[in-house]
Amino acid sequence: MEQLAVYLPGIILAYSAFLLSIMSPGPNILAILGTSMAVGRRSGTALALGVAGGSWCWALLTAAGLSALLASYAAALTVIKVVGGLYLLWLAYKSLRAAASRHDIEATRLVGGERSSSGYWLRGFIIQMTNPKAALAWIAVISLGLQPGAPLWVAFAIVVGTGLLSTVIHCFYALAFSTAPMVRLYGKARRWVQGLLGAFFAFAGVKLLTSRL
Repeated sequence: MEQLAVYLPGIILAYSAFLLSIMSPGPNILAILGTSMAVGRRSGTALALGVAGGSWCWALLTAAGLSALLASYAAALTVIKVVGGLYLLWLAYKSLRAAASRHDIEATRLVGGERSSSGYWLRGFIIQMTNPKAALAWIAVISLGLQPGAPLWVAFAIVVGTGLLSTVIHCFYALAFSTAPMVRLYGKARRWVQGLLGAFFAFAGVKLLTSRL
């Protein structure tokens, strides 16, 4: 119980950062929306599961890599937290700039024609795994919950929790936001959502940069 009290706040913060990061409609989410609207919910859900599969892989690779690095070089956490904190501040800037913009979100359909469900899953997985920003995003998220000397279950809890959140939220987008009225409804609340995201990312970034190392 003592260990849980020590590490639980960081784990919850990592969950919160990840959950809010996928509330902001990036290219992956816009592709899911566009596929669901243009092709159908089944194809959109397959694409969403592929993106979620990529999230699981990134979470596992990042957690394993950071855990191994910290086991050998505890001082590396300083560099990791600086990188993660700066990336969160960059996300805060982007979210606040998006909140100030009047442009609505635009769902996009994948090029190349229709595919089978497995084809959409594979495309979603590839999109997520080849995203150049994914590594920085996962470093930021996982470093919020990891501390020097943290037991293995902490990294496991972050991976499983964020993986489940990715699966549920991306599938929710495919199912609930597969119609034009739902996209318009989100568009009306977009600026408030982006503003709240910007405030949270700024808080998390500053917390990561100023936390005890």
